[in-house]
Amino acid sequence: MNQVFELEGLVQTVAQPYREFLRVPAMSAGLYVLPPGATDRQTPHREDEIYYVALGRGKVQIGAGEQSVSQGSIVFVEAGCEHRFFDITEQLVLVVVFAPAETTP
Repeated sequence: MNQVFELEGLVQTVAQPYREFLRVPAMSAGLYVLPPGATDRQTPHREDEIYYVALGRGKVQIGAGEQSVSQGSIVFVEAGCEHRFFDITEQLVLVVVFAPAETTP
């Protein structure tokens, strides 16, 4: 089941902020797109997750800390940890990987 995904094609198919594009038992992956000024309304997940900032610029809050992120940034968030993206100045295109596969609605 090896697959290759192209970022441009995935971005064009995101109708909502998040679109899953891969699911296997050990992990799932999706694309999360937040326009400038957007409010990130996500809640903590039951799974560990990694965000890769493919495009854009903003900030991420993880627990009590915050950090600027931009193209090329990689963010790890432990399962159950409060986190959100904010102060988005350029559309954020985030590749998100959950391990194991996401079960949080």
